[in-house]
Amino acid sequence: MFKSLRFVLALSVSVLAIPLLSASLATASTAFPQCVVSLSPTATETLFAIGAGAQVQAVDTDSDFPTHGLPAKRINALNPSVEAILGICKKTSSYPTTKPDLVIISYDANDIQAKLLAVGVKVVDQDAPTTVQGALAQIEQLGTLTGHATKADSLAESIGASIKADVASLPANPSKKLNVYYEIDTNPYYSLTSTTFVGSLLKALGLVNIADADSTSADAGYPELSAEYIVKANPSLIFLAGDASVASVAKRSGFADVSAVKDHDVFELNADIASRWGPRLSVLMSELTQDVKSALSSK
Repeated sequence: MFKSLRFVLALSVSVLAIPLLSASLATASTAFPQCVVSLSPTATETLFAIGAGAQVQAVDTDSDFPTHGLPAKRINALNPSVEAILGICKKTSSYPTTKPDLVIISYDANDIQAKLLAVGVKVVDQDAPTTVQGALAQIEQLGTLTGHATKADSLAESIGASIKADVASLPANPSKKLNVYYEIDTNPYYSLTSTTFVGSLLKALGLVNIADADSTSADAGYPELSAEYIVKANPSLIFLAGDASVASVAKRSGFADVSAVKDHDVFELNADIASRWGPRLSVLMSELTQDVKSALSSK
């Protein structure tokens, strides 16, 4: 199991396409925040991409992109402390408090949102979206909140256009439909369905998701699949978004006879990029598209 927000967020995905502002932000001042705390790796990437990096004074322990310029102050988003957050900001003549004026979360561990709101800290909850539109709306939302709306809107528009171009680059009616297995964790094998954010990307690429037929409402879009089920479904394309490697998949019992393994259509994804929905979303979609093209050419 991942010891990070990656897997936790996958299994606690929001059913909302576009997240709402917290009640305190709805009536907040139009002044832009000077001390932002990001407890979401996706939000961290977005804030720096839109030019709000100088306002970010602390991030969660899983934030690792961009690779340079992130603040040294870190908070564990899986076990956040209100006290630590309230004392995180640097006092200046223009900002005479250690309390942040904006905290962004994507997972409400320890009921941190309610606790921060109770002491007057503004909070935005940006749960994992279920659609591309929801992901782009979050980018635009952060731009509006931090005073970088123009750059955020431009970024969102660019990502949306890139994804549309990737989808359009595939044959409209491929001679063979590919069925896909998308793995986000091993032991047990967790996958995702077409109702999830990444699942919607796979569907847009014309793929038939083998997890759809073995999922119930209790799975929240992230079912646990057995090795026997995966082998019997015989996916023609496998994406690995966890810790597994192409070589390790081939060594699994029964997997040597799976079409994707025999045709060398098993692809490793960058686990961080695959679990975030911010500025590098277009990178993920481009990689998925190229891998689908490769698989189509091998069939």
